[in-house]
Formats: sequence, structure tokens, C-alpha cells
Amino acid sequence: MTHDVAKQVRGYMMVFGTLLVLTLITVGVSYLDLPEVETVVVALVIATTKASLVAMFFMHLKGERQMVTWPLALTAFLFVALLGSLLMSESDHLFGARFQDSFQSIKD
Repeated sequence: MTHDVAKQVRGYMMVFGTLLVLTLITVGVSYLDLPEVETVVVALVIATTKASLVAMFFMHLKGERQMVTWPLALTAFLFVALLGSLLMSESDHLFGARFQDSFQSIKD
């Protein structure tokens, strides 16, 4: 039994080390002179990797049955869908369209 606990602790320490390295990489990327889009994409990829490591190992979802993983996958899908719909509805602000601009075109 002691060998089994030592193996689990070693696995947790490996995941902790990986999370620490990924955090240092995130800080390092923030100091690079990359364009904004590439910086955000790299940061999101690293954050997603870190979140999946935490969920799989520290929340013990790696060994769960399908009864637990399906609702979790559905929740993740709905979160992404709602976030995507929010970003699509606010995308007109990205291209410079503003509410006041529509009134200016009506007045002219």
C-alpha cells in the first residue's frame, strides 16, 4: 500500500511541475513581442492545457465513468457555444460600428 501512495504522490508532483512550467511559459510569452492575436492564442492554448490537467488529475476525472464525463462534456460544449454566441453578437464593435454611427447616417 505504501508503494501505491508513493506512486500517486509522484504523479501529483509531476502534474504540479508541469503546471509550474506552463505558468512560466505563459509569463515568458507575455514578454515576447508577438502580435496580439498570436499572444492570445498561445495563452489560451496553455490555459486550456493547464485546466485539463487540473480536471483530469486533481479532480480525478481521468478515471471516472461515462455517467460523470458526459454531463461534464455537455457543460463544456454549452459554455463554448454560449461564449461563441456572445462574441458573435458583440463582433460589430470589433469593426468600428457603433450605435451613434447609425443615428448619424439617419440624420444625413
